[in-house]
Amino acid sequence: MMTVEQVLATQKANVETLLGLTAKAFEGVEKIVELNMSASKAALAETSENTKAMLSVKDAQELLALQSSLMQPLAEKTAAYSRHLYEIATGTTSEFTKAIESQASEAQQNFTDILESAGKNAPAGSEAAVAVMKSAVAAANNALESVQKAVKQATDVAESNFTAMANTANASAKSAAKKR
Repeated sequence: MMTVEQVLATQKANVETLLGLTAKAFEGVEKIVELNMSASKAALAETSENTKAMLSVKDAQELLALQSSLMQPLAEKTAAYSRHLYEIATGTTSEFTKAIESQASEAQQNFTDILESAGKNAPAGSEAAVAVMKSAVAAANNALESVQKAVKQATDVAESNFTAMANTANASAKSAAKKR
């Protein structure tokens, strides 16, 4: 059975975890705001430069060449922005995942300890019921570990797909720019 001190310590740990996760969430939002501000400033400066360049064009062929030269950097910058945004999101999500896994592990251990204590203090003849309960807990723990592994694998596949997509988009933009 948990003592009052253990309950208070658990509550304190939960509050500290919540505050830490809130700080991480705000940190992620700050990074996204900084990224967007920097991207907006760069886009404004580039728009100004590109407008000046377009106004100085003398014929249609020079205009097509200018447009072609602007496409590749735009695609590269878009891919870089997306990659940076993805890194911020996965970094923040990773912190949440670690905290949740830690809390789940601690809760499992506490439950196992309570179950052990209950098993030791159980009346004679209840060994079979305690064994069934321990077996059910072990099965639930195994299922949780399997789910966590599956989520990790899915995350890894999504990250690989995102990287491949960004590389393909970048290569396509370079190829299209060369053809013009």
